[in-house]
Amino acid sequence: MTDLFSPLDLPNGSQIPNRICKAAMEENMAGAGQLPGPALANLYERWAKGKPGLILTGNVMIDPRAMTGPGGVVLQKDTLSEPASRAAFEQWASAAKTDNPHGQVWMQLSHPGRQVYASQGTQPVSASATKVSMPGFDKMFAPARAMTTDEIKEQITRFADAAAAAQSAGFHGVEIHAAHGYLVAQFLSPLTNLRDDDWGGSLDNRARFLIEIVRAVRAATGPDFGVGIKLNSADFQRGGFDTVDALQVVKFLNKESVDLVELSGGSYESAAMMGNSTDGRVTSTAAREMYFIDFAKDIIKAAKMPIMVTGGVTKSVTAQSAIETGVDMVGIARAMAYAPNLPDNWKAGRASEVRLPLITWKNKTLASLGMMSLTKEQLHIMGAGKPPKAGQNAIMAVIKDRLRLRKLTKRYKAWLPSQTV
Repeated sequence: MTDLFSPLDLPNGSQIPNRICKAAMEENMAGAGQLPGPALANLYERWAKGKPGLILTGNVMIDPRAMTGPGGVVLQKDTLSEPASRAAFEQWASAAKTDNPHGQVWMQLSHPGRQVYASQGTQPVSASATKVSMPGFDKMFAPARAMTTDEIKEQITRFADAAAAAQSAGFHGVEIHAAHGYLVAQFLSPLTNLRDDDWGGSLDNRARFLIEIVRAVRAATGPDFGVGIKLNSADFQRGGFDTVDALQVVKFLNKESVDLVELSGGSYESAAMMGNSTDGRVTSTAAREMYFIDFAKDIIKAAKMPIMVTGGVTKSVTAQSAIETGVDMVGIARAMAYAPNLPDNWKAGRASEVRLPLITWKNKTLASLGMMSLTKEQLHIMGAGKPPKAGQNAIMAVIKDRLRLRKLTKRYKAWLPSQTV
C-alpha cells in the first residue's frame, strides 16, 4: 500500500523521496534589493531539516512592477549576472537542501496581476480591466488595466527567463502559480477574463496563457528540470473558474511536459485557501481538513501527472488518507510554520497532530488576515534563527505585520526606479 514515505517518481525521470511537501507559504521576507537574504536561508534550513520530500518556495516575482507584497523576492533574466545576487539565490537553494540531500526544492514563480496593493504605487495589469472587490478593503487595490498582446507575450518570456535562472541557481524545478486569483488564474477565470481575442472567451483561449508559459519554461530549462503548476480546483466564486474548468485544464496539461499539479483554491476575494470562501463550500469542510479533496477527486482520476493537494492538513492520518484516495503528494504549509520538523516526526511516529490557532472573528476577511499574520509571525521568528513560539496574539500579529509592510513598502518604492524593465 502506498504511504506518505514511499518515493514519488516524476515524469521527468527524477524521484522525490517521500510524499510530503512543504508547500509555498512565506511572503515579504526578502532582503535588500528584493533578494533572498539570511532570514530566508535560516527559515529554509530549518524546514529542510524536517525532511519533506519536496520544498516549494513562496512567491518569487518575475516582474519588479508586479509584486504580491513589497518584501517579495524578484528574479529576472539578468538578476544572476551580479555575483552577489547569484550568491544570494545559490545560498537560498543550498539552505533548502540542508541535511536532506535527496529532497527536492522548487521555486514558485508568480505574477499577481490585479492583486497588487495600491500602496506600492504601481499600475496593476490583468487579462481585462477589472478590480479586486473586498468589502471594507476596496481602497487597498487600484483598478487594473487590460494587458496588450505584446505585454502578454512579455510575461510569458519572463516566466521562462526566471525558470532558467532558478535552474542555474541550483533549484530542482519551478512551480507556475496559476491559482489564488493571481495573473494566470485571472486569465483562466471568466469573471476576470472578459477578452474577445485569442486570449479570452472559450476555456481553450483562457487557458492559452498558462499553456504558452508551460511550453516556454520547458524550452528554457530542458527535459530534466521539474515543472509544476499550482491550479485552483475552483475559485469558489459564483460564475468563476470551477471544478469542471479545472478538470479540462488538467486534460490540456496532460498533453504538455508537466511533472506535478498542485490543487488549491480561492483568491483574495474568496479565501478558500485559508478555510473560508464567499460561496460557503470550503467553510463547511474546514473542520475535517484537506479542504479541496472533494473537489479534486475527478481531477485526480483524469490526470496523467502526479497530483498534490493542499489545504489545512495538520494530522498524519489526514495526509495518509489523502494518499490512499489517490492523491500523490500532500502539501502542509501552515502546519510546518508551527512544527518545522513535522515530516520527520510523522515518520518516527511522533507528534501526529499540529494544533493551529483558531480565529473566530465574524468578518471572514479579517479572520483570514489574522490567520495569515499569525503564520507570518512564526516565519519571521524562525527567520531570525529561533524556534516557533506558541501563544501569539492575533491582533498584535496583524499590527506587527502592517507595520512591517509599511517599512517594506518604503524600501521597495526606493528600489524600483533602479530597475530597467
